[in-house]
Amino acid sequence: MSRTFRIALAGNPNCGKTSVFNALTGARQHVGNYPGVTVESKSGRFSLGDMEIEVIDLPGVYSLSSSSPEEEVVFQELTKPGIDLILNVVDSTIPRRSLYLTTQLAELHIPMLLAFNMTDDAKKKGLKFNIPKLEKYFGSPIVQTVGCRSNGIKPLTDQLAKTLNELDDHGVPMLSYGGDIDDAVNAVSEKIDALGCEKYAHVPSRFFAVKLLEHDTCVMRINEFASVHGEVENQISHLWDKHAINADTFMADRRYAMLAGACRDTISMTQEKRREISDKIDMIVTNKILGLPLFLIIIYLTFWFTFVCAELPMGWIESFFGWLADFIKSIWAPDKWPFMRSLITDGIISGVGGVIVFLPNILFLFFAIAILEDSGYMSRAAFVMDGIMRKFGLQGRSFVPLVLGFGCTVPAIMATRTIESERDRAVTIMVLPLMSCGARLPIYALIIPAFFPVKYHATVMWLIYVIGVAAALTAARILKGTLFKGDGEVYLMELPPYRLPTAKSLMLHMWDRGRMYLHKAGTIILATSVILFICNTFPVKKDFSQDYDAQITRLEKSRMDEAEKREKTAALKNARQAELMEYTISGRIGRGLEPVFRPIGFDWKITTASIAALSAKEIFVSQLGILYAEGETDEESVPLRRQLMKNYTPLQGFCIMLFCLLSVPCLATLAITRRELNSWLMMACEGAGLFLLAYVTTFIVYQLGTFFRIGTVFIG
Repeated sequence: MSRTFRIALAGNPNCGKTSVFNALTGARQHVGNYPGVTVESKSGRFSLGDMEIEVIDLPGVYSLSSSSPEEEVVFQELTKPGIDLILNVVDSTIPRRSLYLTTQLAELHIPMLLAFNMTDDAKKKGLKFNIPKLEKYFGSPIVQTVGCRSNGIKPLTDQLAKTLNELDDHGVPMLSYGGDIDDAVNAVSEKIDALGCEKYAHVPSRFFAVKLLEHDTCVMRINEFASVHGEVENQISHLWDKHAINADTFMADRRYAMLAGACRDTISMTQEKRREISDKIDMIVTNKILGLPLFLIIIYLTFWFTFVCAELPMGWIESFFGWLADFIKSIWAPDKWPFMRSLITDGIISGVGGVIVFLPNILFLFFAIAILEDSGYMSRAAFVMDGIMRKFGLQGRSFVPLVLGFGCTVPAIMATRTIESERDRAVTIMVLPLMSCGARLPIYALIIPAFFPVKYHATVMWLIYVIGVAAALTAARILKGTLFKGDGEVYLMELPPYRLPTAKSLMLHMWDRGRMYLHKAGTIILATSVILFICNTFPVKKDFSQDYDAQITRLEKSRMDEAEKREKTAALKNARQAELMEYTISGRIGRGLEPVFRPIGFDWKITTASIAALSAKEIFVSQLGILYAEGETDEESVPLRRQLMKNYTPLQGFCIMLFCLLSVPCLATLAITRRELNSWLMMACEGAGLFLLAYVTTFIVYQLGTFFRIGTVFIG
């Protein structure tokens, strides 16, 4: 019979915790958010012999001080009942700092297993550990791992099986804050014990006593301990009056002192520490002069890699959906349930298929981003951009949400909760929609190959992203100088050592993004495609401005040259189809708004697609696919790119991308803006401001391009 265990995976940021989590759970992972806070939650499962193990990957934190949303989440999770074991991942290259969290975890008296990760890097630094002594100090077994290697966690799984079988025999940590502090802790502990609180009976009273003496926010809010606050203040006053000890900071000092003694006894240097390779690389990568150009080049190469690798599989997917639509049309008689036939071929296949065709772009883009993240370069990019961002009124903490904005604006806005300054947080939220999210990528992947030569694909893509970043920074500067005036805050940034990403980790990144994209295609985009198809079909026009069928019949019976006959027949069919579609709901909306959008180069079809894209930016491609699929005059499906090349100029194509970049990404973005800023007014200002920015900018570009005849020649 199998046994089940629940393990909490805890550690500092950049300690390799995610690599260990991925290595243990593989693809059996679930990603969500903790209720009430915008901090990502991850859980996964794996089997170990007859044991079924659930792993909760806690957010990376440096302590349990509850000074950030991540620390509060970790505190709440670890003080709930049901955790069988804490797996504490420690960066063994910087043991003294990493073990600070361990001292607090040990106070919980939950069985713990320490994974000294990155031992290969520690060995290169000349660090040698006396593992038996360290195990006695923390009362927990220690195993050395290399989480980024496929065989690097084998010692961990072996020790994990042994530890889970011996949970009742776990040791007691040898932690002492010194006589005076320990006396104060014991006095408060006795008061807590006297309460007999059942809710927290599974947590040692000593843990809460230490937290109360530190004035920890989470523990001070626990109503059950309110009656102990008087004793806490008495002990703090006693420590100050007798020894001039400030308990709030003294405990942190004592923890570091304990660690200093433990590390002095158990860690030695086998050789003189030399400058690491990562330090030498950083002399170039983070250089004041070279850092920014290198960052821009790396981003350019990312887009070049995305287009080059995605081109072939995109062609396969495009051909498959074209073949599928033609195959269904060939076996399904036009006069048998014509609406359902058209809904499936011209609505669902053209709409959803037109979005899925860009799946390779999504996969390869996030594969490249995963390389930058896992290698440690993203932290350097934040460091390089910090100085520039401060000139625009933002702080370094804003960089992470802005980078996340390249993926999806909604979680990026939620990630701004780590920014302590309310002004900086509000500004970051307001400008985040200008960062080109992944939902816009299918639009670029459609437009760029249709209107620009292959050698310019990466350049145009890079330019679009740079325009978005420049617009975001400029908007931030304006907002910080007007509506959100205030001084910036200091941001301490950690640069982890460079590491070689593992194939498994990169594949999991691709899988997560690809799965999310396909899920959206199979739900939101599918439903919207059906709705849009209905809007593009009804009402059906019965009376036309001229009798097209009669004219086509006369043409077919005439003795006109065959080539000329085909040309005139096609023109009549297209005119009839255009009149038919303009009569539909979409056509009427598009025609009604066309005078507004005509000055920026949009016709009614592009206008309709832009409005539909408010539900999800990918819908823009889906709607165009449906409109042009319905507009075809024969049974052979024509690729959407060729349709666009015949109907629009490169200037119009660029303006489409520009408008999509600067306008609201989706209604979900406005909804999350209202929730995070708790203001309907700010949401309305955000939507109106982005529309005006997109319209005015696109108007200027289109009118100047038209005046100077730049990109105004049809290439179809």
